Amino acid sequence: MKKLILFVFLIFASRSFVANACDENGNSGYLPENDMYISVDDKMAGDMTEARFNEIIDKIAAVYEPIVRSKRGKLKVNRKWKDGTVNASAQRSGKTWIVNMYGGLARHADVTDDGFAMVVCHELGHHLGGAPKVGSFFNKWASNEGQSDYYGSSKCFRRVYANDDNVAIVAAMEVPEFATKNCMKAWSTQDDIALCQRAAMAGKSLSKLLARSGTPKFSTPDSSVVTRTNHRHPAGQCRLDTYFQGALCEKDVTDEVDNRDAKKGVCNRSTGQKIGNRPLCWYKP
Repeated sequence: MKKLILFVFLIFASRSFVANACDENGNSGYLPENDMYISVDDKMAGDMTEARFNEIIDKIAAVYEPIVRSKRGKLKVNRKWKDGTVNASAQRSGKTWIVNMYGGLARHADVTDDGFAMVVCHELGHHLGGAPKVGSFFNKWASNEGQSDYYGSSKCFRRVYANDDNVAIVAAMEVPEFATKNCMKAWSTQDDIALCQRAAMAGKSLSKLLARSGTPKFSTPDSSVVTRTNHRHPAGQCRLDTYFQGALCEKDVTDEVDNRDAKKGVCNRSTGQKIGNRPLCWYKP
């Protein structure tokens, strides 16, 4: 009997060697399955260039390669610039932590440079975002979609762009007053306020794409309340809310999240935070 149990365990363990948080073909990745495709020479493409595509990935990878290495992994970013797929995805193969970034997403007219960076951060969030997680009993390595969004703005984006001149960068943006006021409530220094605004606007640039119809706003948060945590793609407004609240969360980027304890390293209603909490439209405390 013990040999049979061991045999079954080894079968499941072997299947977990290669696993996807999102479909590597982009069918169920950062976005739900879609038929959008933006080729390199598409007239509807935005102004993203291959050089900027690589520069953004380079900057984020330079920060996260040593972090992944410290967790006994090896980060590999597949730069699929010529692929017109409008999506992104994450995988693991043994100790290799994979992020797949597609040119089609980067070229989408609604996706700014910071928006594209936020998607890279989202995919890293599948690897590093902590609980709540999804997957099989033997292979629950991936943070769910909402948590990956939240990690993207609360940890990754802030960590990567903290040393930029964010005050000057934000001065060139049209940041809605609602977002600015909330960033000022959450943060005290001009640098932190500006970084909050920048992260919020990165999420905003993705919101129309995420919603597929209509344009989500900071001032019209999703009022729905789930009865249990939604591990799939939340609605577009809900995802914008998640990016915004992540930008507002006061927890330091070095305050580590946990793979089991969903309260560690993040803002929580149960510990008195009034702002920066994961939205109830996907998260059940």
